[in-house]
Amino acid sequence: MPLGRFVLVVLAWLPVTFAVWYLAAPIILWPPALLAEGVARAGFGDLVRNVEQSGATIAFITTLRPGQAVGGGVVTVEVNALLFSFGLPMFAALTLAAREPHWLRALAIGYAALVPAVAWGIDADFLKNVAIASPRDVASQTGFSAFQREVIAFSYQFGSLILPAVAPAIAWVLTHRAFLERVRAGAR
Repeated sequence: MPLGRFVLVVLAWLPVTFAVWYLAAPIILWPPALLAEGVARAGFGDLVRNVEQSGATIAFITTLRPGQAVGGGVVTVEVNALLFSFGLPMFAALTLAAREPHWLRALAIGYAALVPAVAWGIDADFLKNVAIASPRDVASQTGFSAFQREVIAFSYQFGSLILPAVAPAIAWVLTHRAFLERVRAGAR
């Protein structure tokens, strides 16, 4: 397939894959939410009381107390997982446009490879919210040092700007090497 035609077919698939991604978000984002919950509980169990998913929103119910609140309130952080998973429909559009045999297997492998990247973004956003974006009297309860907050800030930037865009491209290239070789040979 000529490269120009491939690009047009990808562009034609994008509205379809983005619509499916958006409408099926509760199902598509369930595995990354489970992984994010597991990592949060294992690594930050002293901060996380519970994790709940509602649609594309992952809510972390923490052990942190609101600043000057009197009574028994706790801080809840909501993360929009769509912000970290927009590469999934791009990967799907590229895979469907390639029209390769075993495309369903390629979609499954790509999805499995991208789940950790989405979970990274979810957890990094949660940590950024409790350690950096929350009021000082709440953030101080986390016990994070200045260096740890810098690592959290880097993790958030990496998980929101780099991983959602780059990970799907890498996964697609690795699952479609034969297709890329044929495109390259046809361009000569």
